[in-house]
Amino acid sequence: MTSLPRVVIAAPASGHGKTTIATGLMAALRRSGHEVSGHKVGPDYIDPGYHALATGRPGRNLDAHLVGEDLLVPLLLHGARGADVAIVEGVMGLFDGQIGGRGFASTAHVATLTRTPVVLVVDASHASRSIGALVAGMHAYDPDVPVAGVIVNKVGSDRHAREVVDAIDLPVLGVISRDDGIVAPSRHLGLVPMDERDDAAAALDRLSERIARAVDLDHLLAIARTAPDLDAKPWAPAVTPVAGRPRIAVAGGRAFTFRYAETEELLHAAGAEVVAFDPLEDAHLPDGTDGLYLGGGFPEVHAAAIAANAPMRAAVREAVLDGMPTVAECAGLLYLCRSLDGAPMAGVLEADARMTGRLTLAYRHATAPADSVLGPAGTVATGHEFHRTHVTPEHGPTAAWTSDGRRLGFASASLHASYLHLHWAGAPHLAEAFVSAAARGLAPSRYAPTATAPSPLVPRDYSTTDSAARVRPRNEAVDRDHTAPAEPLRHHGDVEAVEGRLDFAVNVSSEPRPDWLTDALLRGVARADRYPDDRPAARAIAHRFARPLEEVLPAAGAAEVFGLVARLRDWRRPAIVHPQFTEPDVALQMAGHEPTHVVLAEPDFTLAADVVPEDADLVLIGNPTNPTGRLHRARDLEALRRPGRLLVVDEAFMDAVPGERESLAARSLPDVLVVRSLTKLWAMPGIRAGFALGPADVIAGLRAVQPPWAVSAPAIEAMVACHRPEAAAEASGRASRIVRHRAVLADGLAELGIAAVPSEAPFVLARVGQGIHAKLAAAGYAVRRADTFPGLDDRWIRIAVRPPELSRKLLTALRIELS
Repeated sequence: MTSLPRVVIAAPASGHGKTTIATGLMAALRRSGHEVSGHKVGPDYIDPGYHALATGRPGRNLDAHLVGEDLLVPLLLHGARGADVAIVEGVMGLFDGQIGGRGFASTAHVATLTRTPVVLVVDASHASRSIGALVAGMHAYDPDVPVAGVIVNKVGSDRHAREVVDAIDLPVLGVISRDDGIVAPSRHLGLVPMDERDDAAAALDRLSERIARAVDLDHLLAIARTAPDLDAKPWAPAVTPVAGRPRIAVAGGRAFTFRYAETEELLHAAGAEVVAFDPLEDAHLPDGTDGLYLGGGFPEVHAAAIAANAPMRAAVREAVLDGMPTVAECAGLLYLCRSLDGAPMAGVLEADARMTGRLTLAYRHATAPADSVLGPAGTVATGHEFHRTHVTPEHGPTAAWTSDGRRLGFASASLHASYLHLHWAGAPHLAEAFVSAAARGLAPSRYAPTATAPSPLVPRDYSTTDSAARVRPRNEAVDRDHTAPAEPLRHHGDVEAVEGRLDFAVNVSSEPRPDWLTDALLRGVARADRYPDDRPAARAIAHRFARPLEEVLPAAGAAEVFGLVARLRDWRRPAIVHPQFTEPDVALQMAGHEPTHVVLAEPDFTLAADVVPEDADLVLIGNPTNPTGRLHRARDLEALRRPGRLLVVDEAFMDAVPGERESLAARSLPDVLVVRSLTKLWAMPGIRAGFALGPADVIAGLRAVQPPWAVSAPAIEAMVACHRPEAAAEASGRASRIVRHRAVLADGLAELGIAAVPSEAPFVLARVGQGIHAKLAAAGYAVRRADTFPGLDDRWIRIAVRPPELSRKLLTALRIELS
């Protein structure tokens, strides 16, 4: 018998907040001195990443479909080895399972099999006493499911909370206000993976503190300790190790965030050495690789970055086509295709992938029709499909699986690629077969990295400023033709987007504003008969980014913030990292300062901390940067921090980056000011709406030099509307469309042989050569001239991302002008 205090965190339905609260409970218990193990009911692969961050241990899944009922308790005990409490997060509603499955593999089913008490998380935002009836029904529905307590979420006031709690007959462990800022970002398949959130650790700290204040952790632990002992042994990999210790490279990084923890454990137990590589960042496979495992993730979000890493795509293509044993699941399948939404992939499979509006979500009982690296013909397994992409064709000459009469995926003697995610603990023979295949053909020496010319993805040597970046006086001239504007720092794309030209010059979204935003703007106009009060905007922004109110300053666009910063102090040596938008230059000059330009080098404009003068007391940088589209890593930005220096990060285009990865907006850092704008994504340049997030003393200083009533009533209403939950879904959709549309443009430029900077923004900086800007204008296409940006000349143009049909017209015009 094994003793394990444990509790299941469940809900009446999806959307009640169980993921966020379960993760917060794990973090709060850990910070109070407990060793906590985190578990997730079902096949979900994002929540366990948050659990791992909260507990410091691998997140684990409990899915009766994938591993069978008999393995649930052993897997629970295996994951909880050495822990003094286990927190199991449920899936969907407490009693919900696969349609037609009568609750099989539901949260209630897992709670019953593992004999674990349940704590319900209930969203009370749209009811009061009715919550008591809901809880009573959940408690009485199945006597074998022990509902032992309740956490009430999203109450609107103390009075509301008292009404709800009074109606509940079960113990209430905590009440959480909907104004507590307890949120998590989401995207088209659920939450944004933890590996894609550079603010994850800081956000978790805030979440842990708020949960610890709101929930009675001692009462929760008391419930967990009522769980009876379990009559089972912890799971252990039941495989026979092979000789030779083959090296298996496992894809990781932002694009490949998912694999079950037991997968690597089984590979190790089968005799493999497991090494990680990042298809986004690494230029070659790990030295001596004998096998490839390409698991799940979101390559559709990172298609452009994957496409930009041509050396890695070529290395994977060569390895797989040369017979390296390879297993690819879902994201791995997409990576091996020729293209994904038009962006080039590895090109191993004669297939193309694209995003669709349809979600495929299903368990599959599958049989292998032929021999492959996962075993002989007739091998059976149960897998899970979860994707919004479609591969054409759906299968190769030899399919990976057959299921319900359908052929799925691609297979050969050395390759197995399909949409199915497999939990190998339920079929350990798959791991043994894969490692055996890798051991039979240990990698030849050609898979070791070779001494070749430096890849553009290899970090640049910053030991000399000539090869990387140069510091120059503000007035040093750049090459321009005779049509250069008299005041280049004040030049704007609007000047070029004249009537009669297709507009690729203005970096404002071409999508129409949503109705709710137009309604908000009209409300603002209706309130123009009084002086504006920006406090509602500040509260909405503070809630969205989980920042204290005193760290938020609404403003009349980002341009006003730059002007306020310029007047904030008597800066000794302000520095601007270029190429960069020129509004900060103008603001500093108007305030009497002479900014130093730190100019990053072509072709990739990579940032390094040592390129900024050490004595700079103000540093301004864009992320993603206008006009390069370069998304700097958050850790590289933080490396620019120095005592006595204010770092200003212009995130005007960050809301166009899915998941807003690399953002510092949700980080309360003592010397970092983040500037945001609503102009671009929401298509309202005529409404000057922006804000700053930063240390309370800096915000107070900015407010002291800000004119009274600087923010208009329509801008205030827009800020409130754009930080509500419905806006988050719309913003996510817009950002995803930008990624897909940008890939069409970037791929077309590559086909024309035009060098372009890999972009994470709604524009692409392309080096087309001298004179092309003027030729395109004559042909009826407005693109943004780039020679007005310090550090660039007239060989470059900035092209705004537009729908594919318009981008193809521009690409055709470029082909004609370049021929």
